[in-house]
Amino acid sequence: MARPQRYFDPSQPQMLQIATFLLYLDAALLVLRGVAFSPIGLVWTVASAGAAYGMANNKKWGYMVAVGVAAFALILPFLFGSTLTDQIRFSTVEFLLAVALVGLLVHPQSREYQRIWYS
Repeated sequence: MARPQRYFDPSQPQMLQIATFLLYLDAALLVLRGVAFSPIGLVWTVASAGAAYGMANNKKWGYMVAVGVAAFALILPFLFGSTLTDQIRFSTVEFLLAVALVGLLVHPQSREYQRIWYS
């Protein structure tokens, strides 16, 4: 029998559970801030929510998109000439969210779990 689709998987390691939650939170913050209504923001929002859903359903593509979204969130401010200090001062929550997300996703335990269990 096929495994039911879910939005959150409590059987995953804690790091991947937190990363899934942070991806959903990132998508919600993008909508609340109005960023989701620009072309790049819409893609970013859909990618964040889609990556979280894919990770919750043990999909390798979900993990890969999540790493891409997290990396994009970290380098985006620097693409527009902002310094690290400006980025931290301007949007501390988003910056910390991106740093935490990258840390959770590239942690050896997360990488090992996705390598073994994700399809």
